[in-house]
Amino acid sequence: MQNLEHGNFTLRACEGIGAFTPAEWSRLTDTSRDRPGYNPFISHAFLSSLEDSGCVATKAGWLPQFLRLEDECGVLVGAVPCYLKSHSQGEYVFDHGWADAFERAGGRYYPKLQASIPFTPATGPRLLVNYDWDGDAVRAALANGLQQLATQLNVSSAHSTFVNETDLVSFTEAGFLHRVDQQFHFINDDYANYDEFLDTLASRKRKALKKERREAVANGITIERLTGTQLTQEVWDDFYTFYMDTGSRKWGRPYLNRKFYQLIGERMPDDIMLVMARREGRYIAGAINFIGSDRLYGRNWGCIEDHRFLHFEVCYHQAIDFAIERKLRVVEAGAQGEHKLARGYLPVITNSVHYIAHEGLRRAVNDFLRHERADVALMSDALNEHAPFKKSEQ
Repeated sequence: MQNLEHGNFTLRACEGIGAFTPAEWSRLTDTSRDRPGYNPFISHAFLSSLEDSGCVATKAGWLPQFLRLEDECGVLVGAVPCYLKSHSQGEYVFDHGWADAFERAGGRYYPKLQASIPFTPATGPRLLVNYDWDGDAVRAALANGLQQLATQLNVSSAHSTFVNETDLVSFTEAGFLHRVDQQFHFINDDYANYDEFLDTLASRKRKALKKERREAVANGITIERLTGTQLTQEVWDDFYTFYMDTGSRKWGRPYLNRKFYQLIGERMPDDIMLVMARREGRYIAGAINFIGSDRLYGRNWGCIEDHRFLHFEVCYHQAIDFAIERKLRVVEAGAQGEHKLARGYLPVITNSVHYIAHEGLRRAVNDFLRHERADVALMSDALNEHAPFKKSEQ
C-alpha cells in the first residue's frame, strides 16, 4: 500500500465518467463485481449509461464534474462522482428550504456541487480509493478537494448524499456538516426460506402477510423474476411503459429515459433483477432491482393495472424471496415508506454531508441539522417499537 504523503499529486475536475477507462475505474473501491463490497451504482457501466443516455447532462441540470486524483505518473489514486447542479431534483435528500431561505436573504444557492449517484437513494462509497493506496489519506484528500472545487467554481455549497460510514468520518473531519435521514431495509438473518423469516414475526403479522401475498395474485396474476439474458428489449419496453405511467402520475416527469434502460440491459444485465407481474398473457406491472455483492437494491416500480397488494408483492415480498435465495444480507427498498415496516423492513439511519461556504447560512443549517438528528433518532426508536417481529426475539 502506498502512502499519499509522498510524491506529487494532481487533483482535477473531469467532465464525467469518460475521463476514466473501465479498467482503471474498476481499481476503485467497490466498483468491480470481482471484489467484495461491489455496489452496482458506482460501476462504470451504470454511470456511463446515465451520461450516454442523456439522463445526466447540462440540459437535465446535472453537469458532470468528477474529481480525479492522480500520482505523478498519471495513475488514478482516487475519484469522486460529482455533478454541478442547477436545482435539487433527483437527490432524495431535500435542501429546498435552505435554498429558498438563502435566496430570500439575497444569496445565490444554485449552482451547487453534488457528490452522489443521480436519482439513486442508495448508500455507498462516494470517496473512491484505488485499492493499492492508503484509504484514509486518499479519502481525506478527496473530501478536501471537493471543498476546493466548490471554492474554485464559486458555488454556494458541496453536498454528498447516502454516504457510507467510512466516508462519513472523512467528510466530517474535513468540516462537512452531518445530516441523517431514515430508510427501511430488510435484514437477512441467514433465513433458509421465506417461511423461516415469517416464523420470526408475531402471529397476527405473519397471518396478515400470508393473506396479503395470496390476494396480490388472486386475479390470475403470475410473478416472474428476470435477469441476465432474460432481459429482452420486449421486456424492457413493457417495464418502461409501467415506469412512465406511474412516474408521470406520481412525480410529473420521470428522470430516466428508454435509452438508459437499454444501455444498462446491455452493459450490466447480470446486476439487474426485474420482477414482472403477468395477467391474461401480458405483463401488467414490474419493479427493477440491482444486485450488489451482499445486497439487493429496489428502485423503480410501475403498473398499468391496479390490483390490491400487487405493489407490495412485486416490490417487497419478491425482493425478500430473492435475497434469501441468493444469500444476500440486505434489501434496500429505496426512499421513505413507513408501510414497509409491517412487511419486515426495519428503520435504518442514512447519512449525508454538506459543506456550506457562507458562514451565516452554515450556522443556520448546522443548528437545523442538530435538531433534525434528534427528531430522526426519536422517530426511529418509535418505529422500532412497532416492528412486526416477536417481542421475545428483538
